[in-house]
Amino acid sequence: MTTISFKNIVRVLFIGVLFFLGSYSPAIAQSDTTISDDEFTEIVADTTIQDSVENSVAVVATTTSKVNAAPAVAIKQDAKKTLWQTFIAGLIGGFLAFIMPCIFPMVPLTISYFTKRAGSKQKGIGQAIIYGLSIIVIYVAFGLLITVIFGSAGLNAFSSSGIFNFVFFLILVTFAISFFGAFEITLPSSFVNKIDQKADDSKGLGGIFFMAASLALVSFSCTGPIIGTLLVEASSKGTLLGPAVGMFGFALALSLPFTISAIFPGFLSSMPKSGGWLNSVKVCLGFLELAFALKFLSAADLVWHWEWFDREVFLVLWIVIFLLMGFYLLGKLKFSHDSDLPFVSVPRLFLAMLSFAFAIYMVPGLWGAPVSVLSGLAPPMNTQDFILTAGSSTVNSDTDFPTKVKYDDVFKKPVGFTPFFDLEEGLAYAKKVDKPVMIDFTGWACTNCRRMEDNVWIKPEVGNLIKQYVLIQLYVDERKIKMPEDKIHYSTILKHKTDDLGWWNAAFQAEHYNTNSQPFYVLTGHDLKPLVTPQGAIFNAGDYAIYLQSGLDAFVKK
Repeated sequence: MTTISFKNIVRVLFIGVLFFLGSYSPAIAQSDTTISDDEFTEIVADTTIQDSVENSVAVVATTTSKVNAAPAVAIKQDAKKTLWQTFIAGLIGGFLAFIMPCIFPMVPLTISYFTKRAGSKQKGIGQAIIYGLSIIVIYVAFGLLITVIFGSAGLNAFSSSGIFNFVFFLILVTFAISFFGAFEITLPSSFVNKIDQKADDSKGLGGIFFMAASLALVSFSCTGPIIGTLLVEASSKGTLLGPAVGMFGFALALSLPFTISAIFPGFLSSMPKSGGWLNSVKVCLGFLELAFALKFLSAADLVWHWEWFDREVFLVLWIVIFLLMGFYLLGKLKFSHDSDLPFVSVPRLFLAMLSFAFAIYMVPGLWGAPVSVLSGLAPPMNTQDFILTAGSSTVNSDTDFPTKVKYDDVFKKPVGFTPFFDLEEGLAYAKKVDKPVMIDFTGWACTNCRRMEDNVWIKPEVGNLIKQYVLIQLYVDERKIKMPEDKIHYSTILKHKTDDLGWWNAAFQAEHYNTNSQPFYVLTGHDLKPLVTPQGAIFNAGDYAIYLQSGLDAFVKK
């Protein structure tokens, strides 16, 4: 087996990224354009109305355009849900790491060491608890370090960056190949040996802490890919404490078996024996890593407008991956480190059935079925080349809706809807037809935005309400469209110039509505003041319909 050091992996990825950026950057530069208003037909010819629109959307932090604390409360609640999701993902990752070949066999050895070192069972239990707490401290500190270095704004920018998504696609593919047994990702041996020596030389609490550090380092070849995936997912959500919360969940799940085994020796004897099944777990995680990596490739494709990694390509690859995993579980596919499989156990059989069933479940998606389980992971429905039921979708029924809107050559409309992509143009149209406005702050790489569009918006009770608004989608991560000089200003909140459409939209959201998370839905009148409290993602169609109806009712009363 080939062993590749962590340092070499970083070097290879860094060189690959530089090569990619070097070959791709000119294409980006050539496609950057400043879109002028001359390319589009004006909806409203009256200059007084146009001036009114421009005044309405001026990015000035005035008391009349600011939203009070209510939207912030809604976003905080949404952030809490995101942190809970990250914590649960961390727990799952920690339990998976525990049953990896690098950690699972170490449990009885570690517990035996504590018992002998302490001299009594009671002291051994105390040291095992300290050992578990040390594991938690180490991993949480690592998560906090990520938070301190990048901050919430940096994490949010990462999540919408094409470079970030493409780099992590490469990293996760590398992790998957490692899990398949092609090589092991290891930390520098000199560093690991120093920490291990510290654990041997130190006594008391220091020695226990360094033992926990040794576990983290020695098991890196197994836990590294899981930790990397978890941190990538936590960072992509853009929440400030996401990495720390994810690492807390991971460390808690990883440390609990050690502590419980010390307190209840019977638990240790009830655990399954080490064997070839541990490597099978590792390989199955490799398949999952490979599937998950495609999400980040899809995000990069959307951000950079490649337009080749569409929904069908994604689904075909996922179908193949889960079919292969099913065959692997049945013993029809074997890797270099797998032991012989004389028979298929009942758990393997059921897992293989689940893998095959999931692969078959995704097949109708090739013809436009929603495949709701993959909403947010798969590319959006509007990248689908063929949708069997496209004709039955909700559409805008206004006969005077313009045939061409600004930026529609860059953005794709959600299936069944006809939004504007420019705030001024959409607001002018709303005044013309006397309809309320629904501002959808979204992004190319926004997972929950896609889940809302693919799962919630397609519901008739929701779609019929949305078409009673003038829908304006504002992408906060669009870097291709450059803003004219008179629209560029420096955002003190984002600490960035609004030199492209994405930064302009992001600044408008932050300065007017006190948040920079997406999706974010603002139901407004023609003065851009919220009719009701703005909301983030609401995945229950009934609740979302109630929210939309409340905005319509408020507009009528206004």
